[in-house]
Amino acid sequence: MQAQPRSGLGYFFYGFDIAVSPGIRRFVLMPLLANILLVGGALYYLFSHLDSWINNWMGQIPDWLSWLSYLLWPLLVITILATFSYFFSTLANFIAAPFNGLLAEKVEEKLTGQKVNDDGVLAVVKDVPRIMSREWRKLVYVLPKAIGLFILLLIPALGQTLGPILWFIFTAWMLAIQYCDYPFDNHKVSFNDMRNSLKQKQGKAYTFGMLVSVLTTIPIINLFVMPVAVCGATAMWVHEFRGQYVSR
Repeated sequence: MQAQPRSGLGYFFYGFDIAVSPGIRRFVLMPLLANILLVGGALYYLFSHLDSWINNWMGQIPDWLSWLSYLLWPLLVITILATFSYFFSTLANFIAAPFNGLLAEKVEEKLTGQKVNDDGVLAVVKDVPRIMSREWRKLVYVLPKAIGLFILLLIPALGQTLGPILWFIFTAWMLAIQYCDYPFDNHKVSFNDMRNSLKQKQGKAYTFGMLVSVLTTIPIINLFVMPVAVCGATAMWVHEFRGQYVSR
């Protein structure tokens, strides 16, 4: 199985083919289980409260802007779905990070035919503190921007119109970083170098992240997004970035 040039969307769909391929399926199980438990539970809670949240938010709009309600209602629904899905997907990724890293390692080995780590599963266990530190580094990068966008959303009319668009773009970028980071981190590429590399391929990074963002808001489908995204992002690493960091 060889990685070929693809679009950002193409890498995600290729990730599905990889995830169900022999030799990879068993490494998909733990990330899949973490995603089902966290994201599934979060979305059940969300859909049981969504209507009241939307009504309360819409009540803050001034009467003279009430004509915007038909536009703002779907934007708010999409924003809340995206926010919840992103938050709990991030939490699931944080918990499942060692398993996602191992999945990315096995996918890279399948695509390249070269070992990524010769020390076996024990080395992965020993590396857990460093992996979790990397996840914390992502959170530190994300939180200030997420808080700023959340404050923007609280501004009547302006924030509720512009905020959802900016949030969607921001979420796409952060999901690209989240999933592409696993294969980069397996090779000890620094977080800043990883971000700079993705900026060189922004079109592919954003379209990959946008598709992941949309799929994480769709019930049932979102339960399977995490391992597929890890596989697709690893394929992107192999073809688009690996040559910059790994000698052949």
